[in-house]
Amino acid sequence: MLPARARGMSTLIEEASKSDALAPALDRMAQAGAQVVIVQPNGLFINQRNTILRQALAARLPTIFDDRGAVEAGGFMSYGVNQSEGSRHAAAFVDKILKGAKPGDLPIEFSTKIEMLINLKTAKTLGLDVPPTLLARADEVIE
Repeated sequence: MLPARARGMSTLIEEASKSDALAPALDRMAQAGAQVVIVQPNGLFINQRNTILRQALAARLPTIFDDRGAVEAGGFMSYGVNQSEGSRHAAAFVDKILKGAKPGDLPIEFSTKIEMLINLKTAKTLGLDVPPTLLARADEVIE
């Protein structure tokens, strides 16, 4: 929240711990004048992604997720780890364990490849002009 304030922006936090709380939370955000919805990684949000996308589009709110699947499904943008890389790392760990390595002896690794996707079709639907500099920085642009 502090970085937002330093840039003259304000943040609005809404919580939803059950699927029936999502629509009212998004409604409150829209009524409060939110300009974007940042959807945090959460099992509920993954399962209810289509509901979130439908509601946000109806409210004309761009959505930012941490995973590419949400952008492929119609979200505006994602910025997060490359899940394919993470799966490859997990497979390598399973291979080492199956070959006798002790899990406690294996190093902890974090994904190092971060990717940004932008869905231009969604941007156009929302009437957003995406700056060319942002498009140039994207790892993938969906048109």
